[in-house]
Amino acid sequence: MAVHAHPDDESSKGAATMAKYVSEGVDVLVVTCTGGERGSILNPKLQGDQYIEEHIHEVRKKEMDEAREILGIKQEWLGFVDSGLPEGDPLPPLPEGCFALEDVDKAAGELVRQIRSFRPQVITTYDENGGYPHPDHIMTHKITMVAFEGATDTEKYPESEYGPAFQPQKLYYNQGFNRPRTEALHNALLERGLESPYGDWLKRWSEFERTERTLTTHVPCADFFEIRDKALIAHATQIDPDGGWFKVPMEIQKEVW
Repeated sequence: MAVHAHPDDESSKGAATMAKYVSEGVDVLVVTCTGGERGSILNPKLQGDQYIEEHIHEVRKKEMDEAREILGIKQEWLGFVDSGLPEGDPLPPLPEGCFALEDVDKAAGELVRQIRSFRPQVITTYDENGGYPHPDHIMTHKITMVAFEGATDTEKYPESEYGPAFQPQKLYYNQGFNRPRTEALHNALLERGLESPYGDWLKRWSEFERTERTLTTHVPCADFFEIRDKALIAHATQIDPDGGWFKVPMEIQKEVW
């Protein structure tokens, strides 16, 4: 089970790993906490499209359906409302009724329901920083941690309402965007005389004090990078197919991984 904040997050974080396990006959479920209703349209070719702007919720659901089919996964919605990414100094208040303002224990109960129904051996989600500090990513971390522990707590989450208790074996944080991998990609590109899109990233990383996590688990999934990219491109409103995500030659990505 992979718990994500928005549709498209499952395709940019851990998609190749999921595709690998699907190919081996493993049941994989993505739980998407929000509908991505407040997400910006990031594909320049689709910006200004009135239909998309007025029907972004429905469009993003269709994109998720396509990505799900490409990855071969199952997928469920928790039904919370996208909080948006606040900008400004000071930051504006979050919109009323959004996911990040939900009661953590109550919201976690919806995930407990999914855990007890699907009964996963392993759960993946974001760390306490959310991978990056988007309020929905941080909230996703919070409810996943509570639900992982609460899946066996029949007093807090009665079986009559949430289903039979079940305890997953492991919980992992997605750490695909880590400094060692980014440095390796950067160096591999420069060694081949190619331009690297990661220079500014690494500079900001050096300026930003952040404790690097110990990477405990590495999944050999490079053979599934093409499927990952196809799933990500399915989220057409959220990715520029000619943008930086796809600048690094596939053979270098696979070699570095």
